Amino acid sequence: MSAAYASPIPAAPATAIFERARAHGAEVERTLRGKEMLRAEHAEVEVFIEKQGREWARLMVEAQFALRAELEQRVTVVGADGAERSSARSTERHVEMVVGTVAVPRLGYQEPGHKDLHPIDALLNLSADHFSYGVRHLVAKESARASFDEVVELIRDRSGAEVAKRQVEELAVRAARDFDAFYELRRHAKSATSDLLVLSTDGKGIVMRHEDLREATRLAAEQKANKLETRLSPGEKADRKRMAQVCAVYSVAPWPRTAADVLHVLRDENTDSKRPRPSDKRVWASVEKHPRKVIRQAFEEALERDPERRRHWVFLVDGEPRQLKAVKAEAKRAGVKVTLILDIVHVLEYLWLAARALFGGSTPEAETWVGHRLLALLTGRSGGDIAGTIRWWADNRKTQLDAAGRKAIKKACRYLANRTRTRLMRYAEALRDGLPIATGVIEGACRYLVKDRMDRTGACWSLEGAEAVLRLRALRASGDFDEYWNFHLAREKERNHASLYADGEIPDPLPAPRRHLRRVK
Repeated sequence: MSAAYASPIPAAPATAIFERARAHGAEVERTLRGKEMLRAEHAEVEVFIEKQGREWARLMVEAQFALRAELEQRVTVVGADGAERSSARSTERHVEMVVGTVAVPRLGYQEPGHKDLHPIDALLNLSADHFSYGVRHLVAKESARASFDEVVELIRDRSGAEVAKRQVEELAVRAARDFDAFYELRRHAKSATSDLLVLSTDGKGIVMRHEDLREATRLAAEQKANKLETRLSPGEKADRKRMAQVCAVYSVAPWPRTAADVLHVLRDENTDSKRPRPSDKRVWASVEKHPRKVIRQAFEEALERDPERRRHWVFLVDGEPRQLKAVKAEAKRAGVKVTLILDIVHVLEYLWLAARALFGGSTPEAETWVGHRLLALLTGRSGGDIAGTIRWWADNRKTQLDAAGRKAIKKACRYLANRTRTRLMRYAEALRDGLPIATGVIEGACRYLVKDRMDRTGACWSLEGAEAVLRLRALRASGDFDEYWNFHLAREKERNHASLYADGEIPDPLPAPRRHLRRVK
């Protein structure tokens, strides 16, 4: 028998069920009328009312549950195992709610050799553990925003519940368990818009517990011998992370523009106000699933929005070879033509890498040089041409580059030349056709979903905990949390209650509402 169960208290007369709450309210009123409280500062009054008001709410809830028990009638209870529970006895369990611990008296239906069933539990949709869904909702929302330690403190300060840190993580995992089923069922309605359908993906590492690293990373970590026992030395921080794949799907209106609109120094002050904003956006991430599977989900999401493949599909990438290979394979699998565009911000980083090598750092000369190369790319020059220009600058310097400078030049040129061959850098065409060329949405998603919450100092995640928090943050970022929570409650009732009864039919042990209104004043 669960620790949440206890011996039942004697049933109170129906007319006296709410008397404790009434008496508590009267006592609070007397205190507020007293001399001390009449001279108290508002902060003291506020603390008193919050605490006593929560206790009044707890007593009211407990009385309402006692009223149900008073009205509960014997019913025929047949389990999913086909066995009828022929005997019933009064039992009680305790539920940890936001107002405090509440007793729930009810009948338990029994049959030797079979699990006890409690129709009142099903009617209330009580969770399998002793936490209410109000507490679990609070944990789910706050775990997506704050650390588990902070959630423990917040619940202690702002509710009557007591939840330990380990329990917070467990509740977060349970809260996120229906994420995939929710999005499988909640298919996006086919949209009549002709806006661009934009997809994007990126990866972001999360520091994981050793046993939850991917196998190759874990084996590499095991082969390392660290210099110190108590901390990592420089160069020893690799092989501690597992990659979370982040995806975004959204719609945006085409925005034809010129290179001058893109270059910061040439952009007029009204340019940003003209920029169309993304709509119908969904972002999500997974550290548990293979990156290829997450990218496939992005295509499935897009196909739900445009099943006839009539819209212009754009996929923004950062040029990582394995990611690019997966995107191309999934586009072929989906039977859709996709315009692949290399994120201009990534390209800009490689231009700056070369500029710092050529000009000895982030100097005004380097900034001007980068601006000219970027303008050339945006007006139709290929990455291969720009790579040739970089080599010319390196060969015609008055002084020879050192080894680090030569390595930087080689890396930048290789990046630009390789992406030219994959036809990812047709920026002049993209600007003319009004296509996005920067991955601001996915970069923001990586920052919000992963970095801001998962990359805290000292954090080391379990696979279950990390996946749950990523899902909860994704629901909030996509504006789907409330709708998801209602879906989750329905699934919980099906799992914890309906599945225990024959044909999923839960017997109703309470009389019709009008009858018990006449019976209990």
